[in-house]
Amino acid sequence: MVDSEVLSGQLLANDIDVVHESGKKDHNIVVVNTCGFIDKAKEESINTILEQVELKQRGWLDKVYVTGCLSERYRGDLEQEIPGVDAWFGTMELPLILKKFDADYKAELLGERLLATPAHYAYLKISEGCNRTCSFCAIPLMRGGHVSKPIEAIVQEAEKLVRFGVKEVMLIAQELTYYGLDLYKERRLAQLLKALAAIPGLEWIRLHYAYPHKFPMDVLDVMREHPNICNYLDMPLQHAADNMLKAMKRQITRTEMEDLIRAIREKVPGICLRTTLITGFPGETLEDVEEMKRFLEAVRFDRVGIFTYSHEEGTSAYDLEDNIPAEEKERRAQEIMEVQQEISYEKNQEMIGKVFKVIVDKKESGRYLGRTEFDSVEVDNEVIINTSKRLQPGDFVQVRITKAFDYDLEGELV
Repeated sequence: MVDSEVLSGQLLANDIDVVHESGKKDHNIVVVNTCGFIDKAKEESINTILEQVELKQRGWLDKVYVTGCLSERYRGDLEQEIPGVDAWFGTMELPLILKKFDADYKAELLGERLLATPAHYAYLKISEGCNRTCSFCAIPLMRGGHVSKPIEAIVQEAEKLVRFGVKEVMLIAQELTYYGLDLYKERRLAQLLKALAAIPGLEWIRLHYAYPHKFPMDVLDVMREHPNICNYLDMPLQHAADNMLKAMKRQITRTEMEDLIRAIREKVPGICLRTTLITGFPGETLEDVEEMKRFLEAVRFDRVGIFTYSHEEGTSAYDLEDNIPAEEKERRAQEIMEVQQEISYEKNQEMIGKVFKVIVDKKESGRYLGRTEFDSVEVDNEVIINTSKRLQPGDFVQVRITKAFDYDLEGELV
């Protein structure tokens, strides 16, 4: 999404009219930005390309260009299989796309983006690529090694976003906690957070995709000291059984993960912890699945997402036999999510009667929907706000929770 926003911002700056996913069908050129991370994403990307090529064949489009991870990874094969695409570009070839439009890459446009999100929140990419060697992950193949953006550049981009009306930024990277090691020879996420927290008008800063091994604990001190850094941490752990963690090359054991989680909760009481897990990795047994369930019951995460293992060529796990059928992977994922669903319901019940600061995201079916600081966009809980008052997206309101469900809350304005 961020890459698409940057490309759109560059095209606009070159006086080329551009929109994200136009519903009007009044455009003559389409750029499809693809993902090549897991099977479902690849399938969605290819279906989108085929739809656009068909429109071109019907005479509704002049050109179809494809960029992003799928294009980076499979360009040679795709050129053969989908000849209707006019040009393919990799993940780092933004200037080459612009050349197709006789447009110049404007370096001075640092942080100028055409947001694909509502105006009150934005994703802020702090680095590109990854130096980890997790056995299941193809990201380094598509995005290369870790490259941090300088702190000054990130702050400048955040300041511009705030001037455009953004109130919440979600820090993203393939690996957040590695930030700064390449540029400054030490981890600098804490210093970056301090600099961002000082920006007037930036009300919420949220952290996504923190790697647990060698987690920089000074980040938690900064989180505790600055009220505009959300007490929220998205830390994908991927599994809980030691044999699976070793096979996945995660560089951490279950005991070390539990110690880390305990230390994080001690440093930031009330923090919301989100994780993601993978089911169906080659060799995973039913006992490993049971261990994952016991781990969830012991640790009681606030938010959990589940992926089924995707067998990706070029990764070290590709040498292993993908020996668990897709339906069994899904069944295991469902079983694990049922455990989490109960935990989520119990945690939400504890929120009834309490008052929370909520950001208003949208109005839907006559009701306002928002989020607490403990919830990120699209992946976490929503708060249904009951009020006759007129609210705007981006407003912050105080809401007393009156009802709680498995994954959502309902409340009234205070």
